Amino acid sequence: MTPQLFAGDTERLAHLHQSAFAEGWTAGAIADLLATPGTFAFYLPGGFVLARATGEEGEILTLAVQPQHRGKGLGRALLRAAAQHAQTLGVANLFLEVGIDNPAALALYAGQGFVRVGQRKAYYDGKDALVLKAQLPLPNPGNFA
Repeated sequence: MTPQLFAGDTERLAHLHQSAFAEGWTAGAIADLLATPGTFAFYLPGGFVLARATGEEGEILTLAVQPQHRGKGLGRALLRAAAQHAQTLGVANLFLEVGIDNPAALALYAGQGFVRVGQRKAYYDGKDALVLKAQLPLPNPGNFA
């Protein structure tokens, strides 16, 4: 499973986002983000990641995996593809926000070397979010040395 750098119809990404989140993004919103400098997406059937690189800092804007595709490694593959691409663009530190009530996502990010650096009150529909950061490159999976 190798994510592909996305260059196509944002309707596909919007459909994925809307099936993954209660408040899904529109194709127009995704197109607007992709039009900003340093923003890119990686795609797999069943999910995508949208990220932005600005200098030595990068941000995961969204990571969407459809419910029926969760638990199969898509999120990890997409996250790692975005991190590797961001590193080629000069990013040293990658940030993201994640809902405090999303244990699956928190486990994914912790397993890829992200650590908590802050918290945003009432960030997602009144629920708190954690701000996470990872230094690039991400650690190799299974490397516990």
